[in-house]
Amino acid sequence: MKQIMCAAAFTGLSLLSYAQQPAKKPLDHSVYDSWQNIGSKAISNNGQWTVYTVTPQEGDASLFIYNNQNGQRLEVPRGSNAVITEDSRYAIFSIKAPFAVVRQAKIKKKKPADMPKDSLGIVMLGSNDVYKVPAVRSFKTPEKGSGVVAYLKEKPQTDTASGHLVIYYPDKKSADTIRNVQDYIFSKPGNRLLAEVVADKKDSLSQAAVLLWNVAARKADTLSRGTALRSQFAFDEAGEQAAWCSSRDSAKALQQFYALYYYRPGQDSGVITADRNTRAFPANWSVSPDGKVWFSQNGQRLFFGTAPIRPPKDTNIVDFEVAKVDIWNYQDDYLQPMQLKNADKELKRSYQAVYYPGNKQIIQLADKDMENISFAREGNSPYAVGYTDRGQRVVVQWTGNSLKTAYLVNLENGNRKLLQQNMDSVARISPAGRYITWYNLQQKQWFAYETATGITRNITEKIPVSLSEEDDDHPDLPGPYGMAGWLEDDKAVYIYDRYDIWQVDPAGKNAPQMITAGYGRQQKLRFRYAKVLKEEKFFKPGQLLLLETFSETTKENGFYTAPCTFKKAPLKPGLLVMGPYTFGDPVKAENAGNYIFTKASYVQSPDVYTGTSLANATQISHINPQQQQYNWGTAELFKWTAYNGKPAEGILYKPEDFDSTKKYPVILYFYEKLTDGLYNYQPPSPTPSRLNIPFFVSRGYLVLAPDITYENGHPGQGAYDYVVSGARALAAHPWADSLNMGIQGQSWGGYQVAYLITRTHLFKAAWAGAPVANMTSAYGGIRWETGMNRQFQYERSQSRIGATLWEKPELYMENSPLFHLPKVTTPLAIMSNDADGAVPWYQGIELFTGLRRLGKKVWLLNYNNEAHNLVLRQNRKDIQRREQQFFDHFLKNAPAPEWMEKGVPATEKGKNWGWETAGNAQ
Repeated sequence: MKQIMCAAAFTGLSLLSYAQQPAKKPLDHSVYDSWQNIGSKAISNNGQWTVYTVTPQEGDASLFIYNNQNGQRLEVPRGSNAVITEDSRYAIFSIKAPFAVVRQAKIKKKKPADMPKDSLGIVMLGSNDVYKVPAVRSFKTPEKGSGVVAYLKEKPQTDTASGHLVIYYPDKKSADTIRNVQDYIFSKPGNRLLAEVVADKKDSLSQAAVLLWNVAARKADTLSRGTALRSQFAFDEAGEQAAWCSSRDSAKALQQFYALYYYRPGQDSGVITADRNTRAFPANWSVSPDGKVWFSQNGQRLFFGTAPIRPPKDTNIVDFEVAKVDIWNYQDDYLQPMQLKNADKELKRSYQAVYYPGNKQIIQLADKDMENISFAREGNSPYAVGYTDRGQRVVVQWTGNSLKTAYLVNLENGNRKLLQQNMDSVARISPAGRYITWYNLQQKQWFAYETATGITRNITEKIPVSLSEEDDDHPDLPGPYGMAGWLEDDKAVYIYDRYDIWQVDPAGKNAPQMITAGYGRQQKLRFRYAKVLKEEKFFKPGQLLLLETFSETTKENGFYTAPCTFKKAPLKPGLLVMGPYTFGDPVKAENAGNYIFTKASYVQSPDVYTGTSLANATQISHINPQQQQYNWGTAELFKWTAYNGKPAEGILYKPEDFDSTKKYPVILYFYEKLTDGLYNYQPPSPTPSRLNIPFFVSRGYLVLAPDITYENGHPGQGAYDYVVSGARALAAHPWADSLNMGIQGQSWGGYQVAYLITRTHLFKAAWAGAPVANMTSAYGGIRWETGMNRQFQYERSQSRIGATLWEKPELYMENSPLFHLPKVTTPLAIMSNDADGAVPWYQGIELFTGLRRLGKKVWLLNYNNEAHNLVLRQNRKDIQRREQQFFDHFLKNAPAPEWMEKGVPATEKGKNWGWETAGNAQ
């Protein structure tokens, strides 16, 4: 009895203590900077060590080194970009200069040479000692070797691109130095290092050169001497052969001519193997300094780029005396804005060529009639696939894509064989080079061309389900779900349908089989292969594949397994873990069974987990503990019937302290379909302009994010059918305040906001970021970030009209908010930025000026020189504050700030932000 009374007394005390706990705080704008995320992470090859960074939104990050066996942890302040050496013995990383110190240096406008410098950190795993080297510009380690690291030390008080290269041997704790190095690379096994040395203007004896450092012997050979422009350094797989591009012409010369240099053991130096006099090149072509130089995996081929020789710069042209004009011609392949956007890329375009060190033969593979080539088996295969869209580019203006012509390219002689014309997708070559595959959008089938026989086969015609996106609602041919990979020696290819994975014989001898046994479609589970080993090029017979899995019904995520080959019928995939979480970036140790990955939910920050089991892994990071101090929220599926009679669903976000006896103001946020992200974590960060959901939920709002399905020609009606029906379905609950509902959207969501306020008076406030107001004027405009014309977007893509302006002008007017503005009664805030590269900012101006003339309540925010989505953090913070003030005023009856009440005159720009309110200073 006494024990019972004590227990009761203790329980009562606990309840009393709990009742007396203060209510959790709402999020405010001060929380952003300290909120953390997981940055880079890696696991050692032996599976014993995990390194990861924890990064605040603004401030200094920390690097953590975790022992997966005993749980010991080392924190290195400001550590980042860690690499674990191949032998699992060392962690090597940068140590950034303190954020506050860098900030002050920027404020004081210090010169680059006087800015705070980063350092290098090295830790022997298992030790708590950090070996630090100050003023390090960069570091590199061998991809597949150990025992050495190279780092480039800053030269004191100089802004030059060169530094002193230190080659450090951690085991020996000794180092060698090469002075005045501008560029350097390790060979893959780490046995050699190439260093480009430049002459020191202060040292008359110094000389530019290319040095080959022997890591074991700790000595250098000179492969090239003298001042030159050099680029594209490369080693072969074994670290024996080397190559680079070089020009003896001055950087100020009116014309530079490059050559390809090649070195192999036994030579005294690198020798020129190709230059502007090479007969294999087209007339007036030479080696390009912009084309990647690389060796095939077996070392028998050296690939490099060529290009037409540029004419010398005309020094007779006086810049201020010549016209500046862009000439648009109807016969141009691409519109002028697209040409101008890609001008630098085109000037640096190179065309693939190959050099055979064995017989010193050079073959030009690509040219202006076939610009692109992709290779198989890391360049070992005798074949490659080439393609071009020459003659098919004009249609990009209204289709968004061009048809292509594909060729089989023989790498031994450069011969081309036509594979397919008018191809509506990209052709890919298999890992061993035995097949070239492509998807035909018209036929909705995968095809394979056999390189040995020249036979083309439809390899998926016997698959009884759709291989193209079943729920695509754009007025265009739906694309494929894609490929998972290939079986070793190209014996099978693995192809996705909506849910399952099919093993397909590219030779057409065996019928396709589902390795997932139809379980995906049966349970509405999407299976997709998760590549967890960086070096994996193909599947091996009997390999157990890790499958990232998503439930379309519950929106849960997890992992299953399935063997890529089987003796009899496939079995149901094996469940590893499924749950109300998201899992990110699983990586497996190369030589052990350990994994690392992140796991999160809407209420749980993404943290790092490690273990041999994905279901029972150990959580090793614990970011954002401060979240427990704040009134967070919950996320759940909300279902109703849309106005078109179809089932509808969305995500309903509620405050953590939700009380069903109270009424809550509501904001609806939408784009297209968002429910797949039900379990995504959303940090309280200043967003590029979309709704900051956790912020508003924490402050007592309900947020509904409805999925929208569209009908071609009537995208606005689709938004109305789902958004308004969802709002009214939510308003049927007594805790949703139907008199205080708002809407917010960005880009396509911003357009839908602008459209909806012309169709309904339900919403008390609306916020539209980068909206299109007038489809008739936007139709012919330019997306300045790409230079592309906008016609394709309306005819084939997101805007979903499905016809030209001349074919269906009534649809463009029906879906344009501008033509229906007299119906608007909802106050509207618009963000429309003058450097928006996706939606012309005059669309926001049309919307604003139209509403202004009609006497409607409307505001427009133009963040100067900002993009479609805000980039600068100070602008993101500003819009979050204004968005809160806007919705608080209309949905919570808070005082209006000055920028809304009176505006901010241009004469006060940059001095008065207009945040203050008469009754409540912000």
